[in-house]
Amino acid sequence: KEFPMLWLKGFLMGSADVVPGVSGGTMALILGIYERLLSAIKSVNSSVIKYLIRFKWLRAFQQIHVLFLVMLFSGIVTALGFFTKVVPLQVYMFTHPEIVFGMFFGLILGSIYVLIKAIDAPNLSMCGWILIGTGIGLWVVQLVPTQTPEHPMFVLLSGVIAITAMILPGISGSYLLLIMRKYDYVLSAIAKIGGPDTLEGLVALAPFMIGAVVGLALFSRVLSWLLGRYHRATLSVLIGFLLGSLLVIWPFQQREYVEQVRGEEIISLDDPRIESLPTLDDVVPLLPEYERVIVDASMGTATLETVKRKLIHSTPFWPNAQEYPGRWQGFLSMFVGLLLVTGLERLR
Repeated sequence: KEFPMLWLKGFLMGSADVVPGVSGGTMALILGIYERLLSAIKSVNSSVIKYLIRFKWLRAFQQIHVLFLVMLFSGIVTALGFFTKVVPLQVYMFTHPEIVFGMFFGLILGSIYVLIKAIDAPNLSMCGWILIGTGIGLWVVQLVPTQTPEHPMFVLLSGVIAITAMILPGISGSYLLLIMRKYDYVLSAIAKIGGPDTLEGLVALAPFMIGAVVGLALFSRVLSWLLGRYHRATLSVLIGFLLGSLLVIWPFQQREYVEQVRGEEIISLDDPRIESLPTLDDVVPLLPEYERVIVDASMGTATLETVKRKLIHSTPFWPNAQEYPGRWQGFLSMFVGLLLVTGLERLR
């Protein structure tokens, strides 16, 4: 009876993980399965791995919360596929940032209220822990993305860091991937699966997935211990993380992007694509990736470039009616996010 609801909760967690600045752990807290998720992950221990290696799968599955994990992670995987192939959320983050980030801002704002309400016997010491969590959250979201290698070992490390953040409410694994310049790398690899480049996508994702498994196994135990021993203080710090993350989720931002050429192809001047694609001097719509041509008449050829845009800095601002007539979209989206929290809380 729980299966459909668990799949839906996994889908909502995966949807949150796609957006930089939003954590799947935040969604798990809103949905009331956070501590259960940590316990399920923690049930995969060394004895289970030994049973799997020895092909004693039945005994291994008897020790872990296999049905819970399968249904939840199938929902997460479905969401990752849906929001990279069917509804490309990474594109809408560029074309309609107020709507996308406004909804998640409302979700996080509502979830902060839900968490405060869930803490038993609140006291003044909570304020100190919330301030500490807010400070850490603000520090993380203001880190500037830097250039990083695509060596398998660094991709593996990225997986460890990203999955650790993904299960921490308020600290976004997607945003840390953006900081490490691996956000586009991972989403592009996922998008290749199911097409002619499936093998290439799986090879690119393999070290990331290994790192994610290692990070999940280690950090879930640490977090579970903290929640067991210092429940009120840990939840207060997590609330602070959420408060800190609101800075980067605020939908109205002056965003600064950098463009990188990720691929080049030499084509002839009679190629029909030359007429439809922009050149260096043209104004290009704000998209995460686009193609342009550079014509070399002396050589009788043209270069077709694949250009990717990456966010490197954003500054929040308050929109006024005169300069920003479309601000109502962002505020309406926030309100929808707050309403969604009310609905999601009923799923608990």
